[in-house]
Amino acid sequence: MLPARNAALAPLLLAGSLVSVAVAETPLPDAIAAPGETAVLSMHAEGAQVYECKAGADGKLAWAFREPIATLFADGKTVGRHYAGPNWEHSDGSAVVGKTIGHAPGATASDIPWLKLEVISRRGSGVLEGVTTVQRVNTIGGKLDGPCDKAGSFKSAPYSAEYVFLRKG
Repeated sequence: MLPARNAALAPLLLAGSLVSVAVAETPLPDAIAAPGETAVLSMHAEGAQVYECKAGADGKLAWAFREPIATLFADGKTVGRHYAGPNWEHSDGSAVVGKTIGHAPGATASDIPWLKLEVISRRGSGVLEGVTTVQRVNTIGGKLDGPCDKAGSFKSAPYSAEYVFLRKG
């Protein structure tokens, strides 16, 4: 099932203009919708979700999310990066940092959730300068399950997603 799903999505993921159309037509769950906001830019991300083996509240070791590391693409070209914060940096020098304010489940149990993030800081001038909200949609992969046996060890899970950058008005 998963290889067929990936094969079916490959043409969309490879063609930036088609990805933008696909994102715009995807009905969003209420938890991550941004009524009254306008999309400024959509970027495709390919990367990894990094996890650390830590003791939970119950004292048992489990994988805890640490940070994302991803390359951002638009129209098939590398245009930025995404990393801990969470930060999104565009090659034009603009950047935003977000805080999660909404989430919805991914399409499968192995997909990280879709998110709505409020922009809490900005820097630089460029395409991300007026962005107020970031949505993470169409996620594939990124979840890490299973036991970890050594506190402090790291493991990553590959993922892809679309990030939609919006502004009020």
